[in-house]
Amino acid sequence: MRNSSRFMPLLLAICLVAGILIGVFYTNHFSGNRLNIINTSSNKINDLLRIIDDQYVDTVNMSDMVEKAMPLILSELDPHSAYISAKDAQASIEDLKGSFSGIGVSFTIQNDTIHIISVIKGGPSEKIGLLAGDRIVTIDGKPYVGKEISNDGAMKRLKGEKNTKVKLGIKRMGENKLLNFTVTRGDIPVHTVEATYMLTPTTGYIKINKFGETSYPELLVALAQLGQEGFKNLIIDLRGNEGGYMHSAIQMVNVFLPKNKLIVYTEGRKSPREEYRSDGRGTFQQLPLVVLVDEGSASASEIFAGAIQDNDRGTIIGRRSFGKGLVQQPIEFRDGSIIRLTIARYYTPSGRCIQKPYEKGHSDAYEKDLLERYARGEFFSQDSIHQSGPEYHTGLGRVVYGNGGIMPDIFIPEDTSGVTSYYKEALMSGLVYQFAFDYADKNRATLQSMTLEELVKYLRQQYILEKFANFAQKRGLKRRNLMLYTSRKLFERNIYGAIINNIMETNDFFEYLNSDDPAILKAVEIMEKGEAFPKAPEKKAPAKNKK
Repeated sequence: MRNSSRFMPLLLAICLVAGILIGVFYTNHFSGNRLNIINTSSNKINDLLRIIDDQYVDTVNMSDMVEKAMPLILSELDPHSAYISAKDAQASIEDLKGSFSGIGVSFTIQNDTIHIISVIKGGPSEKIGLLAGDRIVTIDGKPYVGKEISNDGAMKRLKGEKNTKVKLGIKRMGENKLLNFTVTRGDIPVHTVEATYMLTPTTGYIKINKFGETSYPELLVALAQLGQEGFKNLIIDLRGNEGGYMHSAIQMVNVFLPKNKLIVYTEGRKSPREEYRSDGRGTFQQLPLVVLVDEGSASASEIFAGAIQDNDRGTIIGRRSFGKGLVQQPIEFRDGSIIRLTIARYYTPSGRCIQKPYEKGHSDAYEKDLLERYARGEFFSQDSIHQSGPEYHTGLGRVVYGNGGIMPDIFIPEDTSGVTSYYKEALMSGLVYQFAFDYADKNRATLQSMTLEELVKYLRQQYILEKFANFAQKRGLKRRNLMLYTSRKLFERNIYGAIINNIMETNDFFEYLNSDDPAILKAVEIMEKGEAFPKAPEKKAPAKNKK
């Protein structure tokens, strides 16, 4: 008995050491630490934070410090790995989810007041009688006007959980008293197919502004609508489309491809090659197709355009796309914040990675790439584009290049005729859109009863340019008559378009803008000539031997 008690401390020590070793083993092998990361220098970050929290001379908000450190760490990787705080995460998700909960209005802030631009059809606000042109002056019984109001503040007050209520005090033109409405928040659709209409008796047009969760069914609805109107050709406009969900782009391009065509593949250091192919169930495999892109078309837009181009399925028209070929995986933290970590690159069917070059930790230079393209003249001349990297080939043998976006089959330069410093200042200051809203708001009763054709004709008779110049001068933009009339066509196009957007449907807005758009006109020309499907390059005759 004495002997056993003598060895008891030793046995306890052995058990303790064994327990620690077992604990370390399981920590390293079953908690995602297979690379023994916890024992490396990366743990210095945790150590540093603990030391600061424990010993720093002043009190430090450690949560705030972590929030600031997260984006800095990710910025050392690539331009697209990013940190999204918990407070911003919901908005970023809603943007692609296809819906959010709110009251169902579009608004702008003018003269320190919320003005309703439009009321979403079938939404909560329409059901209770809110109208375009109404001013929201109180929210939940408290005044919400003045210099302190903001878009973010208004959104926070008007959005909310489904079936919750918000009380609004409304000032309406022609009404002396404040009108009170109680709106029950509901699901508000976020449409990614922005416009669908017939450009010509045979050519349909679809504008897609992003690739979200509902984009694929929205595309099917748009195609069905055009089918009822007898379309024979299709133009898909991806200009300015910054991307979204890769799977949505894959679903949508599948509609137009024959069976077993490679759409895209992804590959990374820890991500084995994964291919995505068409299943042959698309109902528009033979439809003549043109896709429009520009420097604002990125990511999922480039997957779509690249699959169409590399499979020789349609013609790409416009300017070189952005060049984002990195795949991000969202990883959520317990507090609701998210990191989007680049885990792979995606490649078009020909094998090209269209990610433009970047230097790790130098995102500023990366972001200036479009400005540099502009300065080089790339927006205005195809000859200014210097393709680097190896050549790739489409199914028909056409040469394409990677390493920096999708180069269109037909280049359309940016039209700079009529651009003056006065025009640029008016546009950048927001005065064009402020004037358009003000004019539309004051003349809403007259304008909303007109057709698009009637409205444009009416505006051309109203000395709009003079009225704008006077409006802008009162707000600090000095009148420059020569520049004003040099930029006349641009001013009228933008002002008329903005007025139409405030008064009419989105289709009407795009129909007006597209009426003289060079890329649209070229696409229609291609369709009418029956040249939407690319042709194989002509084989060069073998050189004759000289004797």
